[in-house]
Amino acid sequence: MNQIKIYIVLFFLGLGLQQAYSQSYKFGASGYSVLEKNERGKWGKWSDLELVNILVVLDTDKNRIVVNSQEIQVYQISDYIAREENDTDIVYSFICKDLKGNDTKLSIITRKKQDNRKQLYINYNDRIIVYNIFTI
Repeated sequence: MNQIKIYIVLFFLGLGLQQAYSQSYKFGASGYSVLEKNERGKWGKWSDLELVNILVVLDTDKNRIVVNSQEIQVYQISDYIAREENDTDIVYSFICKDLKGNDTKLSIITRKKQDNRKQLYINYNDRIIVYNIFTI
């Protein structure tokens, strides 16, 4: 687990996000969309992209991710998943619990073939929230 934390820190250092006094990484979010399961358990369609201007903070010292949306979302990181990479994406994932105790998986995905566009996926059993993010 410590080795995974080291990889994550090195990744963000490479992006120029590392601040000398803390292990807090800040992103802006410009839009979000939601995908939900219907009553039959089948995935529906993505909602229309809603434009937002919010802050997302990954704090490895406190093992949490905070999404400062209208309703603040706090995710306590319980496990860091090894970095995954393929021809199209670089994925950093975290196993988390939200403030209500619900299990969720958060992933920061860099889309290599889309100008290195970044997205934050918040995966619950019955819904997925995606934020388009950028480094601050």
